[in-house]
Amino acid sequence: MTRPVYLVDDDEAVREALGLLLSTIGLKVKGFADPTAFLAQLPRLEPGCMILDIRMPAISGLKLQEQLRAEGINWPTIVISGHGDIEACRRAFRNGAVDFLSKPVDEQDLIDAIQRAQQVLDQSLASQALRAETLALLAALTPRETEVLERIAQGFSTRDIAEGLGLSPRTVDSHRAAIGVKLGTTSQAEMTRLWLEAEASR
Repeated sequence: MTRPVYLVDDDEAVREALGLLLSTIGLKVKGFADPTAFLAQLPRLEPGCMILDIRMPAISGLKLQEQLRAEGINWPTIVISGHGDIEACRRAFRNGAVDFLSKPVDEQDLIDAIQRAQQVLDQSLASQALRAETLALLAALTPRETEVLERIAQGFSTRDIAEGLGLSPRTVDSHRAAIGVKLGTTSQAEMTRLWLEAEASR
């Protein structure tokens, strides 16, 4: 799936030139004259990759990148600048930039960077969907089943779980069977993976 490209640059000529270039290869490009305009529309935008100019009035491209990252919006970014320096480059990459390109931007370098950004975004969205699915599965467990699953993930045996929770081994096996039905697996390794993945998302 081709994701949209959001171009934030206060230079209208640059927006028009890059927008035309990218549209000719089938990309959906939306341009913004400044970060404020982009932020105003952000709640209505679908995930995409961003091309940000460094030097813009009020809010720089790097500041916008940092603000989005602080808000948990980690869309891949390509930073462009006619005045780039080493420190700006470092800041951009620390905040998740896929590439840092100097103006005038080489067309093929930009296209290659966008392709990488699209791949990064696809992988990120797939991971988010998988985490959401895992959390939904675990949310279906009862509190007692959650306690049992936590101990399964910690490597405890049925007898150890029974002793720790004050249950009979048969009751623990019943809970384990119910967990297997709800999670769609009876594998201890897979149960552990799901548990650890959910913990990492919390």
